[in-house]
Amino acid sequence: MALHPEFPYPIYLVITESACRYHHWLEVAEQAILGGVDIVQLREKELSVDELLKRAIQLKSLTDTYNIPLVINDFPDIAAHIDAWGVHVGQNDTSPSRIARQYASPPKIGWSLENMDQLVSSEISVVHHLGVSPIYHTPTKTDTSGAWGLHGLKQLRAATDRPLIAIGGLHVEHVQSVFENGADSVAVVSEICGSLNPKKAAERLKNCWVQHDKKSN
Repeated sequence: MALHPEFPYPIYLVITESACRYHHWLEVAEQAILGGVDIVQLREKELSVDELLKRAIQLKSLTDTYNIPLVINDFPDIAAHIDAWGVHVGQNDTSPSRIARQYASPPKIGWSLENMDQLVSSEISVVHHLGVSPIYHTPTKTDTSGAWGLHGLKQLRAATDRPLIAIGGLHVEHVQSVFENGADSVAVVSEICGSLNPKKAAERLKNCWVQHDKKSN
């Protein structure tokens, strides 16, 4: 499976300070980029807006240095303020249509999809890519209705041509199967953030994509 032309970012890091067990969160981000991460999302749900903006600016400086897209979770105002590539929102956050109306040049909108019914929502028309959440149950995704599993992911792939970003309980041993069942990108938190060697963890994930790409071509 070739890279999706609208989302050529197969390895997606979702970074949150609490998941970074061994290194400073900004060091984890840089090491992950050096290891092959293609896109980074800042996800901090407990910070004040001022502190989140400060971190977003720090991370944007880093991702710009490496020409890596940055996504901000939940806060379109911050994403727009720092000129982030994208914003990611869930079913209970600011609606994609509101974001699209609010900004003259809105960031690319990612939207968490929890079941097939949401695929026919009117919101889809302004959504750039879909977070398929979660693939497997995970402690970092506790606010969703149930796991998709590989079969659900495969059904979703058959129903839409939107880029699909799989997230939730994914580790290196799952990655090839997730790509094989229709994901365009795999998003991870603990697999990289909780690693003693974030660069090596990212390299292993990227190699899974490379091997999958070789098999499918």
